[in-house]
Amino acid sequence: MSVCIGLGVLYVFKLSTRVHHAFFTIEKITKRHILSVISQIFDPLGLVGPCIVDAKIIMQRLWVEKCEWDDEVSKEIIIMWSAFVSTLPCLNNLKIPRWVSLNFAKHEIHIFCDASEKAYGACVYVRSISDSGYVQVRLLMSKNRVAPIKSVTIPRLELCAALLGSRLCTTVFEALTMSITQCFFWCDSMIVLGWLNTSSNQLKPFVRNRINEIREISTSHTWRYVPSKDNPADLVSRGAKADLIGDNSLWWSGPSFLQSHEHDWPNMPSNNLKQDLPEVISHFIHDDNQSSKSSNIIQSLINYHSNFNRLQRVLAYIKRFIFNLKNPNSKLHGSLSNEELDDSVKCLLRSAQREMFPEECHLLETERSLPRKNRLISLTPFFDSDKILRVGGRLDNSPYDYNTKHPILLCSKHHFTKILFQMQHKKMLHAGPQLLLAHMRLNYWSLGGRNLAKSVVRQCITCFRLKCQNIQPIMGQLPTTRTSLEYPFLNSSVDYAGPILIADRKGRGCKLTKSYLCIFVCHATRAVHLEPVSDLTKEGFIAALNRFISRRGKPYSILSDNGTNFVGASNDLQRFLSDSSEDVASEMSREGIKFLFSPPYSAHFNGMAEAAVRSTKHHLKRLLSLTNFTYEELATCLCQIEAVLNSRPLTPLSSDPSDFYALTPSHFLIGRPLTSVPCPQIPEKNISSFDRYKRIECIRQHFWQRFSHEYVSLLQQKTKWSTSSGQLNEGMLVLLRDKALPPLVWDLGRVVRTFPGPDGVTRVAEIKTRRGNVLRGFNNLCPLPFEEVKGREDVHA
Repeated sequence: MSVCIGLGVLYVFKLSTRVHHAFFTIEKITKRHILSVISQIFDPLGLVGPCIVDAKIIMQRLWVEKCEWDDEVSKEIIIMWSAFVSTLPCLNNLKIPRWVSLNFAKHEIHIFCDASEKAYGACVYVRSISDSGYVQVRLLMSKNRVAPIKSVTIPRLELCAALLGSRLCTTVFEALTMSITQCFFWCDSMIVLGWLNTSSNQLKPFVRNRINEIREISTSHTWRYVPSKDNPADLVSRGAKADLIGDNSLWWSGPSFLQSHEHDWPNMPSNNLKQDLPEVISHFIHDDNQSSKSSNIIQSLINYHSNFNRLQRVLAYIKRFIFNLKNPNSKLHGSLSNEELDDSVKCLLRSAQREMFPEECHLLETERSLPRKNRLISLTPFFDSDKILRVGGRLDNSPYDYNTKHPILLCSKHHFTKILFQMQHKKMLHAGPQLLLAHMRLNYWSLGGRNLAKSVVRQCITCFRLKCQNIQPIMGQLPTTRTSLEYPFLNSSVDYAGPILIADRKGRGCKLTKSYLCIFVCHATRAVHLEPVSDLTKEGFIAALNRFISRRGKPYSILSDNGTNFVGASNDLQRFLSDSSEDVASEMSREGIKFLFSPPYSAHFNGMAEAAVRSTKHHLKRLLSLTNFTYEELATCLCQIEAVLNSRPLTPLSSDPSDFYALTPSHFLIGRPLTSVPCPQIPEKNISSFDRYKRIECIRQHFWQRFSHEYVSLLQQKTKWSTSSGQLNEGMLVLLRDKALPPLVWDLGRVVRTFPGPDGVTRVAEIKTRRGNVLRGFNNLCPLPFEEVKGREDVHA
């Protein structure tokens, strides 16, 4: 279809015969076909804007349903599209005069705005008044937009329509060359007109920003009210069929009152204000006895709010507004009084009680007794003077307050009761369940109140932050490097300890500087290697690593935490490998070191290095009691500590009478040259028949056999984390535990991805936070109370 604009005195819309035939002969309607047809409608002035609304809505539906370009659309869209296409041939008979004004006349611009749930738009009319008093009104242009996918209230859509009309006014004034005497804006939304007369500091940001722009554009223009039935913008917001638009005088010539004098134009309704008010206010005004409709409205207010104080004040302002409408001579002003707030709470209490105890309220209002098995029979309920249900009880003769003797009856399952408990919990400085329940029973008696009090305390985010529990998966399987019979330090862990103050020289007046310990631990034998380091830089770690390799041999892999010095060393080695020539790179790849990193803030993933740090500190604290070593003294001390740690028994002394020594890491360090190569197994023969090399290798293999038989079997038992506690799923909201910060400022995050281990148990998750995505172990993640419950339900399911 092509819509062409003629060059004569008329706009002529002509439908192409070829495309028109394709509308009804195409076998498959796709998104590509629909967009192809819509894009051929060339209407820059929006003169047939009401006919295009349905097409825009169809395209929006296609994007919402995520239709592919060449897939057939759904049946519902096919029906909508067929209804739209069937009326398009009527545009062939549509002719629009291009001359929109009168000669020797004064001209006015009238802009109408309107919105619906589907779309919003604005249309511009030129009103020409001749010297003889003849009035002519012609459509100049229009513009509309589809309502956003995200739900927006009708008043806000009306505001967007008003903003669109203001911007359209700017476009018209820049394009027209004839003089305009006046400009009028018309809107049928009293809320938008009220916003335009309200101070900006009293409006929310969404409304305030748009109102300020409208005011800047329409400073010298007038905003007026138009009834909905006389608003031509209603067509451009709701749409109209092409077969009906040609004979619609409201669209082409505007409302009929524009033909009359300005004194006969509609004004803002004042005496009929109550009839035009929204339904929520009308029910309040005409039903003072809290009918079912007004009660339902109050229930919607209760369910909408999660803050008791805000709910109380909102209802109080609504009741004040109604009072001011009924009593224009004695209006209430200023801040809310205690009487208004108390009356608001009573209204909320009555609504909550009648929703949860409808049968009991009906029986008591008709002065009939409750059934014997009724849940309230033991409380002897009655209505007080405010029609509020209270507990009769047995404390009439007690000296207590009336509210204590006859507390207000509530049900813990109602939303109002929950937010009331939450308000009192915060008011009492986050009291525990027992204290919260005792305080509430001074004024309210809640059925199931004990469980509600526990639930409120458990779901309080502030309380949860201060005593949150992290998730602890079951202890994992030992990695291959812990049980493989390889050379010592072939697979190692590394960690830092310190700082330690060392003196630059002996004697008085020495200067103390910081130093650190770099601790290497063998995965298989638990042997320890200690290296002093002057700082925490990347260069310092690489130097310590070179000393370690020179004395212990080149390791295959090194496990570390995410310290910047470790990561920097790994990156430098990788950069060196990538920048080297092919021969050097291939040689280094055979002898290179594989760096492995544990998740951030998860020390137990590198537990062997952490245990070595603790053992080293145990000896070092006793040697550094009241003195500071020099660098040479510290190096000597570390060698002695290393010897002690490597002499610790790995297993208890065996029962073999010929075995005089327990198995220690030092057994695996003795007899292994740095340049030794793997050797085949030595058969069990008389050792005296071997040459010297095979004797040494036989002794070394004997220790490996003892290691596999004695030590490895001790690793079978799970010493802790024998069962899993909790589970994390994608999308759950968690707290990120940080030992350096107080719990109340811990970051919130949402689980984006989880990483199952080789045994199928998930212990690491990727968390999306306000600072970006981070990796954390489960020991640093605390699911929020309601997220934890949802996660358990998912696990059971």
